[in-house]
Amino acid sequence: MSEKLKIGISIGDVNGIGLEVIIKTLADHKILDYCTPIVYGQTKIASFHRRAINISDFNFQVIDHASQAQHRKANMINCWDEDVKIDLGQVTENGGKYALISLQRAADDLLRGDIDALVTAPINKDNIQSEEFKFPGHTEYLQERDGAAESLMFLVSDTLRIGVVTGHIPLNSVAQSITTEKILAKLKLMDASLRNDFWIRRPKIAVLGLNPHAGDNGLIGDEEQTVIIPAIQEAKANDILAFGPYPADGFFANGSYHKFDAVLAMYHDQGLIPFKQLAFESGVNFTAGLSFVRTSPDHGTAYDIAGQNLASADSFREALFTAIHIVKHRRETAVLTENPLVITKLSRDRD
Repeated sequence: MSEKLKIGISIGDVNGIGLEVIIKTLADHKILDYCTPIVYGQTKIASFHRRAINISDFNFQVIDHASQAQHRKANMINCWDEDVKIDLGQVTENGGKYALISLQRAADDLLRGDIDALVTAPINKDNIQSEEFKFPGHTEYLQERDGAAESLMFLVSDTLRIGVVTGHIPLNSVAQSITTEKILAKLKLMDASLRNDFWIRRPKIAVLGLNPHAGDNGLIGDEEQTVIIPAIQEAKANDILAFGPYPADGFFANGSYHKFDAVLAMYHDQGLIPFKQLAFESGVNFTAGLSFVRTSPDHGTAYDIAGQNLASADSFREALFTAIHIVKHRRETAVLTENPLVITKLSRDRD
């Protein structure tokens, strides 16, 4: 368990704050005590961002393959040779094109086992769209690359964990997308992740309602009675400690989330608005349910402050450490459960 992990990092949109928070994080040499970072990008672009934020005493070690990574260095794999025009703070075709190249190379190495986990810097979900990327975001892309039937967008911090049933879909599609089976599948993923990734032995999960006041017993919509409550009951039958549904506004306003290990929200903003309000700079986006570990900071490209040395690296740093912790938890769990003792009943007969 003492082996230093190789953590791959994709750079996100080259015109956003991705490389700024990456460089600020890796410029702290204490990070190298915990992992060996491998950034998938290009040194010329990294140097552009480094100069923009006036960091002079930091450089990447250039390598050709993850196997060449040096353990006391911040490593970079050059994923392309051509010069790239950088337009800080602007939405451009280049921003999406090279974000995708970085992500693809990192995902290839992740799936081959050349790196132990992946931390993704923010992309623009619009300009990255192409024939090779037709997904609402990182989560869906990596789920398909993994071949997983289901995944869970799981926002985590030291004080709050929130997953969502529906992710990047229009609000007018949420109600029809929520089914008892889908909620149950997300609860199973969340319960398994809390046990295996976060080492919570008997996790308690709060389930939010869909409608205002959780439907007021059917007065404001019936999804709670017909869809959500049956899912909670089925989860309990599967030995999952799920409770609710709770009205989302009062649940967060009165601090009820402190009583649970995680919260399952019905849709994106219902979960992410309170999460970002309560844990913005320390929050991490973790994709649960995949065979590999992927995390990201819980913010976007932040074009409005790109290149101005204003971006906080706190969330990215937390994403890096969260990835390390989850990989180690999974590996230690695998070792501890590899050869379980056979349970036998003692005979009442004595010699």
